[in-house]
Amino acid sequence: MNGDGETLSPCCTTGHLHEGEPTGTYRYINGSQVYFKGPPNGSAENAVLLFTDAMGHGYLNNRLLADNFAANGFFVVMPDLFHGDPIPDIPSAGFDAHKWLRNHGSQQTEPIVRAVIEEMRNHGCRYIAAAGYCFGAKYVMRYLQPGALDAGFIAHPNWFDLDDGLRVQKPLCVVAGENDRVFGSQERRQMEKLLKAAGVPYQMTVYSGVQHGFAVRGDPKNAVEVFAKEQAFNQAIQWFKFHLKAGTKFVSH
Repeated sequence: MNGDGETLSPCCTTGHLHEGEPTGTYRYINGSQVYFKGPPNGSAENAVLLFTDAMGHGYLNNRLLADNFAANGFFVVMPDLFHGDPIPDIPSAGFDAHKWLRNHGSQQTEPIVRAVIEEMRNHGCRYIAAAGYCFGAKYVMRYLQPGALDAGFIAHPNWFDLDDGLRVQKPLCVVAGENDRVFGSQERRQMEKLLKAAGVPYQMTVYSGVQHGFAVRGDPKNAVEVFAKEQAFNQAIQWFKFHLKAGTKFVSH
């Protein structure tokens, strides 16, 4: 578990580009660009706030992921967490990872998160779930609190610390890859201890044969990675449907 200011692992910035044509639109909330996609029924009542990996809200895979959440009945909001400065798809030889991380710590990112949640609450989003991948996972944990987020899902998290886990007050589903060198067995055990201590409903699933980033940037030609990615996504959908309007509400004490 890494807090703000650590370095980037190569597995956080590499992967496979998927195929498809995103159909969402861009808007602005409090000066930050946001990708939106509504569900087939047009309702915003059940929403998913998607916190991306370091590749950002404009990355094709992330937009396709947002569209898939919308196709499953959710109003999806995916903010630009990086002020127009995501990790390049193929970082150049001179790319300074340390500098990039210093420029995108909690101080820069949390005002975006707070503004987007407030906007969603004020404009018809009655229940808000959050999905966080890699970089975005810690912001799911930090805002799983009454009045903010109602349920969370995170995949192969990075850059979070113990305090982030201790803030969790709502249901959280965690998925990881067996061969993840960032979120390995030791980090998974620590996460489970945190969630037990928090006293919230949680789920922890490990997919064999895959590594960090599989839920966003898995190889579409690798059957094992495709299966893990699809199962992790379906897991998020079922978790959200159970813990939002369609299912049981968890009330923290």
